[in-house]
Amino acid sequence: MDDIYHNDAVNHTMEDNTENTAENGYQQPCQDSYQRPVEEQLRYQYQEPESDLEEPVSVGEWLVSMLLMLIPCVNIVLMFVWAFSSREKRSKSNYFKATLIFAAIILVIYIISIAIFGVAISSAIANANF
Repeated sequence: MDDIYHNDAVNHTMEDNTENTAENGYQQPCQDSYQRPVEEQLRYQYQEPESDLEEPVSVGEWLVSMLLMLIPCVNIVLMFVWAFSSREKRSKSNYFKATLIFAAIILVIYIISIAIFGVAISSAIANANF
Protein backbone atom coordinates (compact mmCIF):
# COMPACT_ATOMS: atom_id res chain seq x y z
CA MET A 1 0.00 0.00 0.00
CA ASP A 2 2.89 2.36 0.73
CA ASP A 3 4.27 1.79 -2.76
CA ILE A 4 1.23 3.53 -4.22
CA TYR A 5 2.00 6.76 -2.38
CA HIS A 6 5.78 6.72 -2.80
CA ASN A 7 6.66 6.71 -6.45
CA ASP A 8 10.15 7.05 -7.90
CA ALA A 9 9.84 10.79 -8.56
CA VAL A 10 9.09 11.51 -4.92
CA ASN A 11 11.92 9.26 -3.75
CA HIS A 12 14.32 10.87 -6.23
CA THR A 13 13.34 14.36 -4.97
CA MET A 14 13.82 13.27 -1.38
CA GLU A 15 17.28 11.93 -2.19
CA ASP A 16 18.24 15.22 -3.88
CA ASN A 17 17.07 17.19 -0.85
CA THR A 18 19.07 15.01 1.53
CA GLU A 19 22.16 15.54 -0.65
CA ASN A 20 21.64 19.32 -0.49
CA THR A 21 21.21 19.09 3.26
CA ALA A 22 24.39 17.10 3.64
CA GLU A 23 26.41 19.46 1.44
CA ASN A 24 25.21 22.81 2.74
CA GLY A 25 24.15 22.00 6.27
CA TYR A 26 20.59 23.09 5.62
CA GLN A 27 17.81 22.21 3.24
CA GLN A 28 17.50 24.34 0.11
CA PRO A 29 13.97 25.60 -0.60
CA CYS A 30 12.50 24.56 -3.91
CA GLN A 31 12.68 27.61 -6.17
CA ASP A 32 10.53 27.46 -9.27
CA SER A 33 10.67 30.19 -11.90
CA TYR A 34 7.24 31.47 -10.88
CA GLN A 35 7.99 31.61 -7.14
CA ARG A 36 9.51 34.57 -5.36
CA PRO A 37 11.43 34.31 -2.13
CA VAL A 38 9.23 34.80 0.91
CA GLU A 39 11.02 37.98 1.97
CA GLU A 40 10.43 39.57 -1.43
CA GLN A 41 6.74 38.61 -1.33
CA LEU A 42 6.31 40.08 2.13
CA ARG A 43 8.08 43.29 1.14
CA TYR A 44 5.77 43.62 -1.86
CA GLN A 45 2.59 42.87 0.10
CA TYR A 46 3.30 45.04 3.13
CA GLN A 47 4.73 48.19 1.60
CA GLU A 48 4.48 51.38 3.57
CA PRO A 49 2.06 53.90 2.05
CA GLU A 50 3.79 56.35 -0.25
CA SER A 51 1.70 59.25 1.01
CA ASP A 52 -1.25 60.03 3.26
CA LEU A 53 -3.54 59.42 0.29
CA GLU A 54 -2.52 55.75 0.20
CA GLU A 55 -3.54 55.03 3.80
CA PRO A 56 -6.84 53.25 4.38
CA VAL A 57 -9.87 55.27 5.44
CA SER A 58 -10.62 54.89 9.15
CA VAL A 59 -13.97 53.73 10.51
CA GLY A 60 -14.65 57.19 11.92
CA GLU A 61 -14.11 58.80 8.52
CA TRP A 62 -16.48 56.29 6.93
CA LEU A 63 -19.13 56.97 9.59
CA VAL A 64 -18.93 60.72 9.00
CA SER A 65 -19.05 60.16 5.23
CA MET A 66 -22.11 57.93 5.50
CA LEU A 67 -23.89 60.40 7.81
CA LEU A 68 -23.23 63.21 5.33
CA MET A 69 -24.59 61.02 2.55
CA LEU A 70 -27.98 61.00 4.34
CA ILE A 71 -28.45 64.75 3.73
CA PRO A 72 -30.44 65.34 0.51
CA CYS A 73 -28.69 67.34 -2.28
CA VAL A 74 -25.51 67.58 -0.18
CA ASN A 75 -24.88 63.89 -0.83
CA ILE A 76 -24.79 64.37 -4.60
CA VAL A 77 -22.34 67.26 -4.37
CA LEU A 78 -20.13 65.40 -1.87
CA MET A 79 -20.07 62.28 -4.03
CA PHE A 80 -18.56 64.29 -6.89
CA VAL A 81 -16.18 66.15 -4.57
CA TRP A 82 -14.91 62.96 -2.92
CA ALA A 83 -14.73 61.05 -6.20
CA PHE A 84 -12.66 63.59 -8.11
CA SER A 85 -10.73 65.44 -5.41
CA SER A 86 -6.95 65.05 -5.55
CA ARG A 87 -6.71 65.59 -1.78
CA GLU A 88 -8.98 62.68 -0.84
CA LYS A 89 -7.68 59.22 0.11
CA ARG A 90 -7.49 56.88 -2.86
CA SER A 91 -9.78 54.18 -1.41
CA LYS A 92 -12.49 56.72 -0.59
CA SER A 93 -12.15 58.31 -4.02
CA ASN A 94 -12.41 54.93 -5.76
CA TYR A 95 -15.47 54.01 -3.69
CA PHE A 96 -17.34 57.15 -4.67
CA LYS A 97 -16.29 56.82 -8.34
CA ALA A 98 -17.80 53.33 -8.32
CA THR A 99 -20.90 54.67 -6.57
CA LEU A 100 -21.34 57.36 -9.23
CA ILE A 101 -20.97 54.79 -12.02
CA PHE A 102 -23.53 52.55 -10.33
CA ALA A 103 -25.92 55.51 -9.87
CA ALA A 104 -25.53 56.43 -13.55
CA ILE A 105 -26.38 52.87 -14.61
CA ILE A 106 -29.47 52.85 -12.38
CA LEU A 107 -30.52 56.26 -13.75
CA VAL A 108 -30.27 55.01 -17.35
CA ILE A 109 -32.33 51.92 -16.45
CA TYR A 110 -34.99 54.14 -14.82
CA ILE A 111 -35.16 56.44 -17.86
CA ILE A 112 -35.50 53.50 -20.26
CA SER A 113 -38.19 51.82 -18.14
CA ILE A 114 -40.16 55.08 -17.75
CA ALA A 115 -40.00 55.61 -21.52
CA ILE A 116 -41.20 52.07 -22.24
CA PHE A 117 -44.03 52.20 -19.70
CA GLY A 118 -44.96 55.74 -20.77
CA VAL A 119 -45.36 54.65 -24.39
CA ALA A 120 -47.32 51.56 -23.32
CA ILE A 121 -49.68 53.55 -21.10
CA SER A 122 -50.21 56.32 -23.67
CA SER A 123 -51.01 53.79 -26.41
CA ALA A 124 -53.40 51.97 -24.05
CA ILE A 125 -55.20 55.22 -23.28
CA ALA A 126 -55.36 56.19 -26.96
CA ASN A 127 -56.87 52.83 -27.90
CA ALA A 128 -59.36 52.78 -25.01
CA ASN A 129 -63.02 53.18 -25.87
CA PHE A 130 -64.74 55.32 -23.26
